Order: sequence, then structure tokens, then C-alpha cells
Amino acid sequence: MPDSASQNKTGTGSPFSRGAQHSAKRAAILSRAAKLFNTKGARSTTLADVANRLGLTKTSLYYYVKTKEDLIYQCYVSAMERLHRSLDEVEQETDDPLERVIRAMERHIEISLDSLAGRGDYYAAPLELAVLPTEQRTELELDYLRVFKRFRGYLRDGIAKGVIRDCHTTSTTRALLTALDWSFYWLYEMPERDAKQAAQVVRTLFSNGLVPHEAGFSLGNVRPRTTSTASQGFNREAQNRVKQEAFLRAGIRHFNRKGFNGTSLDDIAESLDVSKGAFYYHFSSKEALLAQCYEFTIDQFDSIISLQDGKLAPPLERLGDICLAIFGLQNSESGPLIRYNTITALPSDIRRQVLNRSEETHAKIDKLISQGVAEGTMETPNTLVSRFLLVSAINAAADIDQWRRFDDVTSAAHDFFNVFFFGLRPR
Repeated sequence: MPDSASQNKTGTGSPFSRGAQHSAKRAAILSRAAKLFNTKGARSTTLADVANRLGLTKTSLYYYVKTKEDLIYQCYVSAMERLHRSLDEVEQETDDPLERVIRAMERHIEISLDSLAGRGDYYAAPLELAVLPTEQRTELELDYLRVFKRFRGYLRDGIAKGVIRDCHTTSTTRALLTALDWSFYWLYEMPERDAKQAAQVVRTLFSNGLVPHEAGFSLGNVRPRTTSTASQGFNREAQNRVKQEAFLRAGIRHFNRKGFNGTSLDDIAESLDVSKGAFYYHFSSKEALLAQCYEFTIDQFDSIISLQDGKLAPPLERLGDICLAIFGLQNSESGPLIRYNTITALPSDIRRQVLNRSEETHAKIDKLISQGVAEGTMETPNTLVSRFLLVSAINAAADIDQWRRFDDVTSAAHDFFNVFFFGLRPR
């Protein structure tokens, strides 16, 4: 019988063992696929793309994954496992609930930065669950819910111990986690000097908020936004505009809930009680509808920001009003706005146009934050990072009703955005 030393030489711990080699190759495949999914989109990435990046043939790749959907699933499972490991690590490092929240978020940023710098594996952001079979999608959604509950548990423990201010823990958890949803993307696009400050911004923003402790500021009310959707007599152009907007809102609701692949034209037409022929009168294809959904969303966002441009109110007040107005729109009959997890379904040239226009609009928030910092009414180490965190959460505010019930939209908006303005630390 071989001794334990001999076993170690050939066991799974050896780099020359078949098991170790298989695991290393699988990890490389998942990492490279994750990078492509994060930048190109899971839907748009082919197995040939992944194989080419690894210097493999598709046949060799099939030894590790059966289908593209299987690869997507494995990448998302790996990402969820990494999230849980991060939480395990911070729980071992500290028993302070506030520190656990902050360190978990910092670690998420640091992992992304290490990956971008070539110091670690990539992890796929699970933004395209809709492409997976129901069983796999449900499994991953339940796993995300476990992450959510662990995070929320930190908040509840912190409130009980007096180290975290009293807050709506479900809304706050949702705001915190969605703020990081697109970090892989904006860190990739961001100048290196700003990206290096991202973890610091996470700590200061979510500990203390944008508003200095001594400032006497409170968020206002969500004001109903008047939009005219009635057809104007026999004005055919006005009627067509109303019908187009109805298709856009229906499309956004379906795309947000079921993704691009999971949404059919039959779904959209049926929700409006019209034929597919009526759809084709206004749009040439599902892709064309998706592109218009993004243009419509940016138009709405830009309109809300523009309403604040001419006001004499301080930047902090205007920023608060923008957040409340968008939240109100997202959770009204005039909403929602499209979530950016379908952006990779657009052709690359259209996607770039949409992202460029979106950046121009969102940069106006940078300007407001910068003005507030200059006046001393806001505090943050980096306005660009703060904006990306805030806008990511704003984009996700459309589905808050899936996480909690509320009757008063103003109080629900406050519950969601208070962490950005006032942080988690008691005041």
C-alpha cells in the first residue's frame, strides 16, 4: 500500500494530477467566458469566441461544457460561489455588522479591479438569467436571495447593536447590491485614477452618505409627473405617438422581467390586446423596439434632469429631487424605464450610440455632485464613482415592488435612497 507521501504526489493536491489540471482548465474557461459575457454579453458571445480566446477548438471546449447555456450557467454559479466566499471571509475578519457591509462591498470592487489588472479571475455578473432554463434560473435566483438575506442580516444586526442607523433593511439592501451590479463595466470604462478610488468611495459614501453630518437636509416628496397619453382628436400623428409609447412601455416591462431572449412579440402584442401586425406598423423588429426603449428611457431621464437645470435650488436639493422623480416614474403607470441588463442584445454600433448618449445624460449628475462638493453641501472623494453607484441603483428602482410592498411612493423612495444621502452610520 502506498504511504501518505506517495498519495500526496499523485492526489488532487498535485498540480500534475488530472483532477487539478481539469479544475485549472475549467477555471480558465469560466474566467475567459465571464470576461466576454461582461463586455460583449452572454447572448452575443458564442462558444467559438470563448474557444478562440483560449486557443482551443470548439471540440476541445465541449469536453468541459455541453452548450452555451451550460457555460452561462456554470459562470453564474461560479460568481455566486465567489459572493458567498467573500461574505464568509468578512464574517471571519470582523463581527462588526457595519464593517461587514462595507468590507463586502469593498471586496467586490477589489475583485473586479484585480481581474481588470490581470491579477485574478473574472466573474460573470448574472445579468442575463432569462436565457437559462427555468430550473437553472430558479436555482440562481434562490442563491442570490441567500446573498441578499445575509446582507440584510448584517443591517438588522447593526441596527440592533446601534452601529447602523434605523433604516428599511430590505430597500437598503436592494439599493446597496444594485449599486454594484454594473461595477465590472464602469470600472472597465473608467480612467485608472478614478477606478483606484472606487473602494474608498464605497466606504465613505455608504458609511457617511453624500450629506455632511452637520447639514440640515431631508429628501422632499415625489411629485406626480403629468404626461399626456390621450389621443388628440383625429390627429393621426398624435395617435401614432401614443400607440408607439404604449408599445415601448409594454416592451420595457417584458424586457425587464424576462430579458430580450425571453420576450416574444406575441407577449408584447397580447399585453396590449393587439395583433403582431399592429406592432410591425410601428417597429421593424424586436431589436428595433429594444433600441427605441433605450432612447425612450434616456429621453425620460434627460427630461427629469433638465427640469432641474433652471432651478435656483442648491445642487443637493436638485439631486434629491432627480432621484425622487425617477423613482416615482419607475413606479408609476408612465414607467418603468428599461434596465441596462439587456444592453448587450443591441448590435454593437447601436449599443455604443446608446451608451454614449446615456453617458452624456448621466454626466449631468457628476456636475451636480461636483457643485455640491465645491459649495460644501456634499462630501465624496470622487464624484464620478459616486455617480456610477447612484445611477446603477436608480436603474434598478423599477422592480422595488418585487421586494417589498408600499402604499406611499415618497416613503418608499426615501427608504431606497437614504443610504446614498445619509449613509449607514448613526447621525
